[in-house]
Amino acid sequence: MQTKGTILIIEDEENIRDFIATSLRAQEFKAVTAKTAKEGITLAASLCPDVILLDLGLPDMDGLEVIKNVRTWSMMPVLVISARSGEKEKVEALDMGADDYITKPFGSSELMARIRTAMRHGAIVAGMGAPSEIFSTGGLQIDFGKRNVRVDGTEVHLTQVEYKIVALLARNAGQVMTYDAIISHVWGPYMDDNNRILRVNMANIRRKLEKNPAEPRYIHTEIGVGYRMVGEEEG
Repeated sequence: MQTKGTILIIEDEENIRDFIATSLRAQEFKAVTAKTAKEGITLAASLCPDVILLDLGLPDMDGLEVIKNVRTWSMMPVLVISARSGEKEKVEALDMGADDYITKPFGSSELMARIRTAMRHGAIVAGMGAPSEIFSTGGLQIDFGKRNVRVDGTEVHLTQVEYKIVALLARNAGQVMTYDAIISHVWGPYMDDNNRILRVNMANIRRKLEKNPAEPRYIHTEIGVGYRMVGEEEG
């Protein structure tokens, strides 16, 4: 079953971290946690989550530095959750690049509403389209709102990274997306041997979507350049 999205929680207080993670999983989100800024930045680069929930008072680095770091390579939504309630702190975080700011303590309903808003904004920035859009080519159908992928009517389970690659290519169907453009949108620059990781993910995607991965119907390779999703008129 496709989750609603991946949320990275960077929070050093265990009880708050566990509360948020439990609340997210109850709402069918995938929750990934980090106790330190360094661990959080590494996970953000490798997982490319849909939203980062960030505490500012981390043990190894101020959360503002995490925002600054992430903003050098990605526009993924960052939602600050902090006990710092002063206007100065809020303005500083938002000016640094945070998308929203919630003051502790907060309720789960408010948090979920803020996350949904952040994800909608993030989808627009990433070029994933409006929530109600559906892309279809041949037997492949992608419902962006539900993050659902089907081939010939059968739901296909993709990892979060695989889904982001497929959705990005679908939003640019008929056009060649270069390797660098895909990597930049999905991972950012902080990955070793990016092309190898992209090739591994594409091999897994084709194994799941194509009847014959060696002769792909939906995603074509433009050798030495990148990948192209066939357009709706081609399908």
